[in-house]
Amino acid sequence: MAAFARLLECLLWSARKEQEAEEEEEEGRRTHDGPRSLLDAPRCFQRPHGGAAASWGLRFGASAVQGWRAHMEDAHCAWLALPGLPPGWAFFAVLDGHGGARAALFGARHLPGHVFEALGTAPDEPEGVRGALRRAFLNADARLRALWPRGEPGGSTAVALLVSPRFLYLAHCGDSRAMLSRAGAVAFSTEDHRPLRPRERERIHNAGGTIRRRRLEGSLAVSRALGDFAYKEAPGRPPELQLVSAEPEVTALARQAEDEFMLLASDGVWDAMSGAALARLVASRLCLGLAPELLCAQLLDTCLCKGSLDNMTCVLVCFPGAPRPCEEAIRKELALDAALGRRVSELYSSPQEPPSLNTVFRTLASEDIPDLPPGGGLYCKVAVIAEAYSRLCQASGGRWQVSTLCSLMFLLETCDAALLPLVLGKLRPEETRDLPHMLINSHSWP
Repeated sequence: MAAFARLLECLLWSARKEQEAEEEEEEGRRTHDGPRSLLDAPRCFQRPHGGAAASWGLRFGASAVQGWRAHMEDAHCAWLALPGLPPGWAFFAVLDGHGGARAALFGARHLPGHVFEALGTAPDEPEGVRGALRRAFLNADARLRALWPRGEPGGSTAVALLVSPRFLYLAHCGDSRAMLSRAGAVAFSTEDHRPLRPRERERIHNAGGTIRRRRLEGSLAVSRALGDFAYKEAPGRPPELQLVSAEPEVTALARQAEDEFMLLASDGVWDAMSGAALARLVASRLCLGLAPELLCAQLLDTCLCKGSLDNMTCVLVCFPGAPRPCEEAIRKELALDAALGRRVSELYSSPQEPPSLNTVFRTLASEDIPDLPPGGGLYCKVAVIAEAYSRLCQASGGRWQVSTLCSLMFLLETCDAALLPLVLGKLRPEETRDLPHMLINSHSWP
């Protein structure tokens, strides 16, 4: 029933999307890559994946979604074992491209190799590893420059996690972030590289650059990135002292038994939820026994429902101290799902014409519902609400309350093939008049 949940997303956020799209276009006129166009409806398809290294208690999950953006410019990578190093080492990275996906895809494919080469077979911890990560980022950027079409804009932020048996190393440049949860609280999070940060501002000014409207040269919102070679032309200055630097900020954290999980994500995730809210949501879902990859997918769905308009990618790395399944938490979650189903049934069975799915959600949002997921609230339960609504609609022979052409097109593009007869059977004549046009333009139509 994922398509029904995504219909709810669209009904909830189409108006806000239109308003924010205007703001994005205005902002885009000031960027080097022109306006960043948004789609009429979000692309919500995900391919969550994960893995585990049971011998040292490491699990990970990852997922990505294009969302409202016209193009997918995020990329990520995950390595549970590193060549030449003993068990217990792992590497993960999230990259968020701008001005195209080329730099992000290059980083996901080639940055790990530069890291492995810089580490060697016996890295000195922690200082030797910190230096190796800096060299790896700069070497990857130099290699990217040799391959980059001259004069083309574009670059990518990056955040990477290197796990060793003794330390957690975080290397980041730009506004993709990482957050460590330890003993039930946020113990560390990276800080975005923005032009107005004192150290960044000093480097920019020393390289002859300016900051206007909080942006580098009035255009670029981040001050460190792979690529963006138009900002790396200051004569006589090394790569780490250019207007935009690919040198990462590297942090070494000594591992502790209380370490629970590390979340790496592109800025579209952090736009929708705070670090504290994300930590609470992830911990609560782990208590339900949700696999890390499915948790990532649910997290991105929640951020979409909360209004994020950007591409989104997250990688969740769970350590031995991560929350374990809890029978009481599972019992409460099942009770919550049942209570929501009953409440949807009550609203649908009102004497008046059955309310739209949007109206049902807004009504529920105005009510005091106990035991909602911490951090995510009712937005985490969109799928449950929409599935209950769809069952009632099917049982009563009622029609979907599709309020906009945008919503209808969104449903058609994302609906599973098995659900299409049901969906099409519920459409009003006025909702089907543009179907041929939609079918032609629907990329996922079977």
